[in-house]
Amino acid sequence: MTGSVVLDTVDLRILRLLQNDARATYRELAEATGVAASTCLDRVARLRRSGVILGHRLELDPAKLGRGLQALLSVQVRPHRRELVGPFVDRIRALPESRAVFHLTGPDDYLVHVAVADMTDLQRLVLDEFTSRREVARVETRLIFQQWECGPMLPPGEAEGAPDGRW
Repeated sequence: MTGSVVLDTVDLRILRLLQNDARATYRELAEATGVAASTCLDRVARLRRSGVILGHRLELDPAKLGRGLQALLSVQVRPHRRELVGPFVDRIRALPESRAVFHLTGPDDYLVHVAVADMTDLQRLVLDEFTSRREVARVETRLIFQQWECGPMLPPGEAEGAPDGRW
C-alpha cells in the first residue's frame, strides 16, 4: 500500500480512542493507553504530520439547518478531460449544498451528495448549477430516504474486546 504509515499498538489505541471521541484530552488518552500525556501529544502530532489523522470536524444535522432533503446526483461530464474536470470539481465543492463529491469509474464520472431545502431547491440546483454547465452531459438524481453511519475504521483491539488484537 503506497503511503502507508507504520503504527505500533500505542498509536492504534490512540486512533481507536480518537475516532470515537475526537475531543478526548491528552490526559484521557494517556490514562487509556498507559503512557504520559506528553507522549500522547507527541504521537498525535506525528499522526497529524504523517497524514494518518486528517482533521477533526463538527457534524451538523442538515434537516435542522433547513436542508431536510438529501440526494445523490450521478453526473456524466463530456468530454472528460483534465482541463474541464478541475474547474467542475472546484465549482461543485464550493456549492453550500454539496456534502461530498466522488470521482468514479463506469458510466458516471461523479457522484455528488447534496442537501437542499426541498424539491424546488433540488430542481434549482440541478438546473442552475449542473445541467447549465457545458461540460455536463447528464445528471441522474436519487433521493436519500435514510442514512446510517458505519462503524469505526479501526475496530476494537485486544484490550477493547477483539480476541486476537488484530485490526
